[in-house]
Amino acid sequence: MIPRVEAIAILEDQRAVTLELLARLPARARTTPGLGGGEWSPKDLLGHLESWERHALDALAAWARDEPAPIDRAFRTMSLDEVNRREVERKAGRSFRAVAASAERTHGELLDAIAALEDDRWERPATSRGRSPLGRRVGQILVGSGPFGHDAAHRRSLERFVQEHGRAR
Repeated sequence: MIPRVEAIAILEDQRAVTLELLARLPARARTTPGLGGGEWSPKDLLGHLESWERHALDALAAWARDEPAPIDRAFRTMSLDEVNRREVERKAGRSFRAVAASAERTHGELLDAIAALEDDRWERPATSRGRSPLGRRVGQILVGSGPFGHDAAHRRSLERFVQEHGRAR
């Protein structure tokens, strides 16, 4: 399992790469659909990344109360695609600037929340029942299915989009 301090560094580094790629796009391309050959724009992707960081924050808060994460409850009635679609639709009317500012705040909150965790909490099961969505410890849940690697998981499609729509360095 990745130690907390390393996890924070990974989050910071991966987001820096995402932001550097977004900065290479002219303003109009940031809201142009077609990312990954689909309907999302770079703005939608940034909002999507923020949504999952918010889910991680909500999960940490629920686990602190010894409750299941809200996203786990949502998955009882919705698919992953439905959760993602609803989040993108909810943010559709926002400008790129508003989505970017909100994503920056949420990212900072997540970094702060992880930094505030004690190492033993990072390494314990999410709830006292020892049951989590994946039967793993808090750090493993966040590392395996949370925000760690999420920016990187979308990087190739963002890089291709920037190659097609971006301005030269």
